[in-house]
Amino acid sequence: MTDLPCTPGRRTVLAGGLAVLLGVAGCGSGSSGRSSAPSSGTAPSPSTATPTGPTTPSSSAPASPAPSPSATLPATTPWEPGPGEVSPDVKRRAVELVEALGAWSTGGQGVAAAQQRVAALGLPPSLADQAGPLLPAAPQAALQVVDAQYGGILADSASVLVVCRQWTLAADGTLTPGGTTVDVRLSRAEPRWTVTALHPADPGPAAATLPTAAAQVLAEQRIQLPPAAVADLRSGTVHDSVLQAMLALSRDYTFQVSVVRSGHPLNVFGTTRPSDHPQGRAFDTWQIDGRPVVDPATPPELVDGFMRAVAAAGSYNVGGPRQLSGGRTANQFFSDPTHQDHVHAGFLT
Repeated sequence: MTDLPCTPGRRTVLAGGLAVLLGVAGCGSGSSGRSSAPSSGTAPSPSTATPTGPTTPSSSAPASPAPSPSATLPATTPWEPGPGEVSPDVKRRAVELVEALGAWSTGGQGVAAAQQRVAALGLPPSLADQAGPLLPAAPQAALQVVDAQYGGILADSASVLVVCRQWTLAADGTLTPGGTTVDVRLSRAEPRWTVTALHPADPGPAAATLPTAAAQVLAEQRIQLPPAAVADLRSGTVHDSVLQAMLALSRDYTFQVSVVRSGHPLNVFGTTRPSDHPQGRAFDTWQIDGRPVVDPATPPELVDGFMRAVAAAGSYNVGGPRQLSGGRTANQFFSDPTHQDHVHAGFLT
């Protein structure tokens, strides 16, 4: 996730019955600056489903469910940190806020109602004003957090990238899938860390013509992408080096990407050094062959092998939970507390 040195155990996902409802595809760390890429545009498209949740195929075409008077919102479950997490309550605090903002029953839409939900968590109600795509105009909404990944974790501040899917239910029964990634900024406080800012993903509009490699990645079922990452690829702003590396890795691995370009801090956390992510030159992976990177039960050789495969695919900057030896350059591999929960792959071009 971060670039040069700057965690999920069990990831709770949707109930199995959700698969029939969806047709959706699918770090450098950052500083105190905004997290989404500096562009504006349409809301992110839905992602492919995850192996541990709904199992629908990837698609380069946006899902467009037909109206159904009998449609209901899918069942969701709260995300909880599992074994191996660094400072798990920091992630829990960030996720609680996103879950409260992005889901409501009839009558709960709008900023004013969202402010009440935020206040109930003991957080500043004004955070609801920064929720952006988490508050679509719909009578009902449901939200499922797929992953919570560090954008950076320091002694007194943190960035947690909350990757989520969201569904809205219109008054006519139309069920619409979507989702985003939110860079949640926190600072140390007692008795719990507090949230200081929200930076939702801003992928930008879809390109008039989808690059060939982007279409190939979107169609590859072994590459699982969340909604904001799908929108990143559709925008045409992700470098070919990133896309080709994903395709190369998919020959040997099934993996879940957490972040590509948008929804990530602009700078390596705690520094003024630009991150590769907002420039479309990086991607983060939180799950490999169905095993979370952060889980102590995941075989080290699986994660280490994936890291070396990332390097072989052209990444100059590979971060993960362990410091690996070797590499084409002295600093090709790195590890720190931020990268206990994912593998970062950065590219020069």
